[in-house]
Amino acid sequence: MSYLEKLYKVFLCFCLCMGHGLGDSASANAVETPWVRHTIDDSSRGADGVKVRDVNGDGLLDITTGWEEGGVTRVYIHPGYSDAGTKWPAVTVGKTPSVEDAVFCDLNADGAVDVVSSCEGNTRCMFVHLAPEDFDMYLNPQEWETEPLPDTMGQAQWMFAIPLQVDNRNGPDLVIGSKGENASVDWIMAPGKPENLDQWHRYPISQAGWIMSLIGSDIDADGDNDIILSDRRGQLRGVRWLENPGENGNRRTQWQNHFIGGRDLEVMFIDVADMNADGLDDVVVTARRRHLFWFERISREGARWRRHNIPFPGNMGYGKAVAVGDINKDGLPDIVITGAEAAGKSGVKWLENESGGKWRPHEISGIKGIKFDRIELFDLDGDIDLDVLTCEEREGGAGLGVIWYENPLTTKSH
Repeated sequence: MSYLEKLYKVFLCFCLCMGHGLGDSASANAVETPWVRHTIDDSSRGADGVKVRDVNGDGLLDITTGWEEGGVTRVYIHPGYSDAGTKWPAVTVGKTPSVEDAVFCDLNADGAVDVVSSCEGNTRCMFVHLAPEDFDMYLNPQEWETEPLPDTMGQAQWMFAIPLQVDNRNGPDLVIGSKGENASVDWIMAPGKPENLDQWHRYPISQAGWIMSLIGSDIDADGDNDIILSDRRGQLRGVRWLENPGENGNRRTQWQNHFIGGRDLEVMFIDVADMNADGLDDVVVTARRRHLFWFERISREGARWRRHNIPFPGNMGYGKAVAVGDINKDGLPDIVITGAEAAGKSGVKWLENESGGKWRPHEISGIKGIKFDRIELFDLDGDIDLDVLTCEEREGGAGLGVIWYENPLTTKSH
């Protein structure tokens, strides 16, 4: 970080602290200052979502992203806290036209972390990008092998995937979602020999319209993973969860659907978090155009949920993604949201939880950026606060790329 950037961060900290101590007018002036933005990669076009995992065991989270217009999937290795503000070491793991999502998963159980990408458009296929077993070769694109996942070829416009243990057998399975005609949520069962891709068989478990999010969670506390999802179109649209029928029924069975809420809206991304410290996971969701909701879980088995409307910030693009975390380290869960159609408006803000149902909006991105996507909250620079990782795919035609915003509320000690 340059001297000017350090000076700017100290100034932001001073303004925020003074704002919290001098009342509403001072705070309102302070929070409109954007956070410092760092570019991880802007080498392609249409960065579309971020997923993270520590792929090399150094305790730092690495990133994978699909570039939809660029037609490639890439991986970024965290360079260490002191260099986190520079462009990260990267590798293109495969060509993936119309890619919508990429996720880390050791698919063939060889100890090296692979990548699975989901493609829509005319591609209509999921790809497995097999990593080299020697991590010294991880950033060498020639050492990666890309293969289609046979049981997905030509079947749907694939939008999202997560690794998840579904049947308590073999390694992690895949849960995948699609959009459009014949859209569905499916699970792909991990075989005894996971290196044989033609043995990964797909089982539809729910109809769908347009899957935006998939999150594994044992909602009914029966010892297996259920699935919480957001579905933005069709007869089953809304936020809902699918009940895992257990080992005796989950191969050929449509899983029982339970609605959480939002059936009257076009819901977008979700996050799952305990918002009121009652020991139960709740769901926070954005919806087009300018909606933000917290669905409070009020029954332990997940049968009843209470909807809380959270005021959507002004001067912001319509809601796209959401993530929950304690941004200002006051012990309360705050909310970060990204937006689309944000030309001339803010694309990323955070809402400070002031308790009692009050939420104070704060600026993050400023007006630079048009269409933002998924959010990951974690400490990228080692100063023990939550920074904001996301991507932007429209600014200037090619997009800002894979970017992160540096939380100004804590200064580094190293």
